Amino acid sequence: MNRAAERGSVSIEVAVLAPAFIALMVLAGVAGRSAVAAEALDTAAHDASRAASISRTAGDARKAARDAARQQLDWRGLACTGAPTLRFTGSVGGTATSFDDAYRSALGQDATVTVEIVCQVSFRDLRLAAVPGMPSENRIVARFTSPLDRYRSRG
Repeated sequence: MNRAAERGSVSIEVAVLAPAFIALMVLAGVAGRSAVAAEALDTAAHDASRAASISRTAGDARKAARDAARQQLDWRGLACTGAPTLRFTGSVGGTATSFDDAYRSALGQDATVTVEIVCQVSFRDLRLAAVPGMPSENRIVARFTSPLDRYRSRG
């Protein structure tokens, strides 16, 4: 083969493949950030639910859950685009009910509390014009349920 005929082929290959490689790296960054955020939210939901379940009143439980979630998210360095949203639900005897009703249940009755955390994770710093339709943020939801102590007074 003639070397003159191959001259410049590497430049063309790099020019064609570089945008695809960069797009792949950006998508890997998005997937990685989503996975890290989901793991952090799972842990925060677990801690929040546990903190709520050892509280005696629904009001104290909400405060304890918010504090536990914020502490875990701060420790992990997860920054949601806005404040994370916490939703509180409960169940009594296996039937879905309000968070407050779970704390009003009678002693000896099975009751649980569930804390759900919703966070919008931003990808604005990873956006790339070469990847059309790439989202600028992702909504991640984590939920955890903890039982209330059957024989501990509630109020």
